[in-house]
Amino acid sequence: MRKKMLALCAAVLLAGTAGAQAQTAATASRVTYVQAGALLDRPGSRPRGPSTIIIRDGKIAEVRDGLVSPEAGATLVDLKDRFVLPGLIDMHVHLYHEGDPLKTRLESSSRDYEDEVIIAARHARITLESGFTTVRDLGGEARGIASLRDAINAGDLPGPTIVPAGEMISVSGGHGDANGLNRDFYEAAHQHQTNVCDGADDCRRAVRAQIRNGAEVIKFAATGGVLSNVSGGLGRQMTPDEMKAIVETAHSFGRKATAHAHAKEGIESALDAGVDSIEHGSFADDQTMKLFKAKGAYLVPTMIAPVTALRNARAGALPQATIAKAEAAGAAAAKAHALAVRSGVKIAFGTDTGVSKHGTNAQEFSLMLQAGMTADQAIRAATLDAADLLGRADRLGSIEVGKDADIIAVAGSPLEDVRRLETVDFVMRHGVVHKQAGKRQPFPAD
Repeated sequence: MRKKMLALCAAVLLAGTAGAQAQTAATASRVTYVQAGALLDRPGSRPRGPSTIIIRDGKIAEVRDGLVSPEAGATLVDLKDRFVLPGLIDMHVHLYHEGDPLKTRLESSSRDYEDEVIIAARHARITLESGFTTVRDLGGEARGIASLRDAINAGDLPGPTIVPAGEMISVSGGHGDANGLNRDFYEAAHQHQTNVCDGADDCRRAVRAQIRNGAEVIKFAATGGVLSNVSGGLGRQMTPDEMKAIVETAHSFGRKATAHAHAKEGIESALDAGVDSIEHGSFADDQTMKLFKAKGAYLVPTMIAPVTALRNARAGALPQATIAKAEAAGAAAAKAHALAVRSGVKIAFGTDTGVSKHGTNAQEFSLMLQAGMTADQAIRAATLDAADLLGRADRLGSIEVGKDADIIAVAGSPLEDVRRLETVDFVMRHGVVHKQAGKRQPFPAD
């Protein structure tokens, strides 16, 4: 019965798939005029006044000053009373995770891969509707995330553009291994793990395995983590040789590499290995910031993650081993992230959503301002700077001719109150409207 219900859910999600792709493609191929009351076309620059964005085949064709009447046959999107800006980019999400650890612990033993894919698809839709048109998924069942990415790109399901990492590469017993399980459960889990490695050659094998399963970016655990059920702390877990092998292999396949890293030694070893970005960076100091700048690497601070983890740990929703780590990481991260801002380290927006709940991603902006960023800097971190780290600055991050028509709108300027990004009224991805006037568009889009 359970499998029949799963099949029914999948059928409902994909009902009319044969026509859905054609209808969505037809929507994107129409000419659309978006009339904006104010337009932040390139974050970091001053916003424009009333403007019109002309979209052809899902791409930005023109951006004109003033409210231009649409040509014959074109669709008009009236956002004259809204502030329009590029779709947001979250560089660190986990679509397979719910942000409810107690629920996950209670239900995980009764879930199978099919359940998880459907849950991830729901999270993808919620993420898109909250204004994030591109995400980097940094840890989920590799084939499921790749399949979800492909279904979204084909127009079969609503969701953001997904850049998947597959499973996070980890040493045995490290953050990313199947820890905290009894022997029988661990052995069962380990049969399916391709991400655990020991030694440089084995870590090269793990990178290639993730790429084979669809990874477009490689993530590895340089240090311990707050949420792994291990009391060994947050120190460095991988050797410098293992990190170097991972980064070199990722780069040889044309993939960027990012390191989960809390402890100073682990952050600096990953930077020395040539990593493109660091996730979290909780215990970084002045010396670490100098190395960030010398290497040209990005920090993805995920400021909302330690706040959420500490709250969940103290509420008893996480294992006892996580409490001390959450307290230490939370206290250190606030100082390190403020230091990174003052030091001029390159910062890209990321939340670790899945630790926090999906759809709340934009709450990260307020925390970025508390760390010393301006609203302008924070928005740029979630648009142009994130696009640069992705290696897709030619397609994403601004509303300019030739780029993907990923557009959102809010009531009032987020430069004046960044919390306005927590309530997005309009979402367009690749020229297809998914949300307008705060209401979800029927799928497939008409």
